[in-house]
Amino acid sequence: MEPVKFVALDRDDLEVVSTHLQDALVKVADVMWRPHEKRLVIALSRFDWLSAEGTKPELRRCRAALRFERVKCCKCRNVNPAGKDAVLNLLAVEFSETDPPAGVVNLIFSGGGALRLEVECLEAELADLGPSWPAGGRPIHVDDTTDARG
Repeated sequence: MEPVKFVALDRDDLEVVSTHLQDALVKVADVMWRPHEKRLVIALSRFDWLSAEGTKPELRRCRAALRFERVKCCKCRNVNPAGKDAVLNLLAVEFSETDPPAGVVNLIFSGGGALRLEVECLEAELADLGPSWPAGGRPIHVDDTTDARG
């Protein structure tokens, strides 16, 4: 597994970052909002989808950091900041401009959780922090709209 490092300065860049972060696991305690620095940093366990595909699939995860700069505010929905041990499954990271270059970054988690960042402009970085390890399995997405009985 090759370590990744990306800088995102526009929506296209962030789509690449989002692809690499699909199904990353985030412990609520590892979401660090620093309002005086206008920064949000998230430590996460990134699932390596590139290694999971291909002729010899390997299921691997690695520690990574996702950082956003120039963040004016951070709001959460269906995420309890006091529940520090809760683990969230990151599905996507999206950006929409509101008053260019300012905009909103949405981090969308399974189960309806979300973080909403209002940013002066998009300035983000994703970087792997160390070696990978074998994952317990391939993430599976369940359609929440279907009846659990089938």
